[in-house]
Amino acid sequence: MSTTSATQEIKVYGYRWVVLLAFMFVSLTMQIFWICYAPITGLAAEHYGVSDLEIGLLAMLFMYIYIPLAIPASWAIDTWGFKKAVGLGAVMMGVFGLMRGIWTADYTAALIATIGIAAAQPLFLNAGTKLAANWFPLSERATVIGIGAVAPFLGIVIGQMATPFIVEATSIDTTMLIYGVIGALSSLVFLLFARDHPPTPAGYEERVVMLEGLKHILKLRDFWLLAFILFVINAIFNGLSTWVEVMVRPRGMGVNEAGIIGGLLMIGGIVGVFILPPISDRMRKRKPVFMAGLIAMIPFLLLFAFINNFVVLAIDTFLLGLFMMGLLPIALQYGTEIFYPAPEGTSGGLMTLAGQLSVVAITGMGLSNEATGSFTLSLIILVVAMAVSAGLLGLMKESKLITAK
Repeated sequence: MSTTSATQEIKVYGYRWVVLLAFMFVSLTMQIFWICYAPITGLAAEHYGVSDLEIGLLAMLFMYIYIPLAIPASWAIDTWGFKKAVGLGAVMMGVFGLMRGIWTADYTAALIATIGIAAAQPLFLNAGTKLAANWFPLSERATVIGIGAVAPFLGIVIGQMATPFIVEATSIDTTMLIYGVIGALSSLVFLLFARDHPPTPAGYEERVVMLEGLKHILKLRDFWLLAFILFVINAIFNGLSTWVEVMVRPRGMGVNEAGIIGGLLMIGGIVGVFILPPISDRMRKRKPVFMAGLIAMIPFLLLFAFINNFVVLAIDTFLLGLFMMGLLPIALQYGTEIFYPAPEGTSGGLMTLAGQLSVVAITGMGLSNEATGSFTLSLIILVVAMAVSAGLLGLMKESKLITAK
């Protein structure tokens, strides 16, 4: 069992915000790489001479590749430490991001570079709870995970909203080169400024080693319930993000409108993470706020399937993003607490893995659209799954860690 000696002084350091900002920068650029083709699916398909589904694959690869790498990434984070593990991911992202920006004329080259970027992503996605545990006291962690989540949300906003306009002003080749340079710069900033942990701990919590923690988590009923909930939330989020341009195209909306709709999902999420996680921290409870977000998502998702007016769809998407993305930091911190004493990297990795498995549903959405010409059936199924998720959360226990502190 990994322990922190009670003789060491607990102290909170101002430098924790520098480390958080460095991590946020690489997280932001990673999400740009993930989603930047989504709002220009049709244009990119024409540019490369491939189908919409093959362009969608450039986003879905991030989720497919995450699945086999999730546990190794968690092992690396818990064994090597936050700085070394995320640093490796930053180097990979910087190198392959530049490659995708330089060799842009060929779909195969873009696909290979995307695989390299996607292989780095698990080291980012699984590290947020580790950073929070190393540098921040328990009473701040849901809020901090929420603040950290702003960066990937902003990355998605940029990828969704800015990409169509940059492509329109320049070209797909130039746009990808710009993103490649930003990715390399963010990687350098992380390597220069990030630190693994402060000189003295931010709190005392014993955690078992990874293998013991993994066995412990997999025996918990609440893990499987939470895993299903995260699967559904991520199926909705990733599905809308991946297929947004294809979803709104039949409603008479172009790539610029698609980018705005996709961006508003994230902007709503950014607002949400500044509202819902702090409420949870102040209440010292996770379940009530988590449940409120799940229930609030249901009507907005149902409306998304049927709205044809751009303004109304924009408002609906913003509100859907507010509740959906605002509750994710709570869900992740809730998991690390109810899975105690498993290491944060292990618990965070398993929860993210559950979410990334949603790529199966996202692929199914694309295939269903090709067969029926509509995403309506897929969205209705997700509405039902969200209602089931709210019921499952009602069966779960409140976090004892947060209520005891």
